[in-house]
Amino acid sequence: MKKFLFILPAAVVFSLLSCGGGGMSATAKKKKEVNAAIMKAYEAGEFSKMGDYIAKDAVDHGGETGDVVGLDNIISEMKRYRAMMPDMKATAAHEMADDDYVMTWATMSGTMNGKPVTMTSVDLSRFKDGKAVEHWVFMDPKELTQMMQPASQNPAADQTAPAADTTKQP
Repeated sequence: MKKFLFILPAAVVFSLLSCGGGGMSATAKKKKEVNAAIMKAYEAGEFSKMGDYIAKDAVDHGGETGDVVGLDNIISEMKRYRAMMPDMKATAAHEMADDDYVMTWATMSGTMNGKPVTMTSVDLSRFKDGKAVEHWVFMDPKELTQMMQPASQNPAADQTAPAADTTKQP
């Protein structure tokens, strides 16, 4: 029994060491760094650096009306979103990476349409040859709807009763 108690932990340690200790590969670490650089450049409005991190033929699947194809079009959309929230701050709450993908759970905050906004998203980016080639974003529909409302619109007003019918019936 004592031999078993020694052999079992030794086998577990050996298994973990043979798998690289469960650590992240150098490739995954590099992709995580590139992903963080994209977030930082976006937050700072430094769009001239995006070509260092995003492939020329990249596809952003998170466009308002569908896929945004090509680096120039992606940068154009980034500039448009950044203009809508010029004081935007992005914070990565958690990141996971492997040799192909980086997933980031992020919070963005700032002022949009004259009101403070905080939204949470999960971003998934696929990388090839050290650059992002695809991007997907997943957001809470409720947060997205609140973000897009003009500052003067009162969400409570949507809960009022419909207006009375003032047409005269014969």
